[in-house]
Amino acid sequence: MKISPIILKLDVRGFPQSWITWQEAVGLYVRDRVAWQIGNQDFRVHGGYSRITLCHSEVEINSIIAVKGKCTIHTGYKVVPGLNNAELFRRDRHMCLYCGQIYKDKLLTRDHVIPRSLGGIDRWSNVVTACRRCNVAKGGRTPEQANMKLLAIPFTPNRAEFLALKNRKIFADQMDFLKKQFNHTQMMDFS
Repeated sequence: MKISPIILKLDVRGFPQSWITWQEAVGLYVRDRVAWQIGNQDFRVHGGYSRITLCHSEVEINSIIAVKGKCTIHTGYKVVPGLNNAELFRRDRHMCLYCGQIYKDKLLTRDHVIPRSLGGIDRWSNVVTACRRCNVAKGGRTPEQANMKLLAIPFTPNRAEFLALKNRKIFADQMDFLKKQFNHTQMMDFS
């Protein structure tokens, strides 16, 4: 197999759970754990030869699969995904939300809209991407106190949005599936 597809794993009810490797997906197919599939990308994986039948093994996997059994990940969309800089920068499209410029990761920082020194907490709805210059200029003040306008309101991504942020090599059918579950009140551009 020349490509290494990442498979979108759903629970049996259709809630996105995680990204898994094609090897993990093959294991689920072989153990008859796949309840259904909906993607329009199919991948044929060739294995070894059976010692008994001498036949070449082959498994066809899909880009989106629902797995039987109890979910290990909470399926509700109210669960807050873990906050880290990589996904924060992707949520804000690598843009400093004060000056509007696009930067590489190494030139970006996490800024607390309400600074921690003023009681602000480290959560999605209180952090934005900022370039180093703007973060230093803002200092330990709120945007209003620093006379710096925020270009967007920070928000907490739901599970589908978080999975889209986490994987940048998403097939079109996977993105179409995830986009249907995005919060339509938020503006997320994954182009």
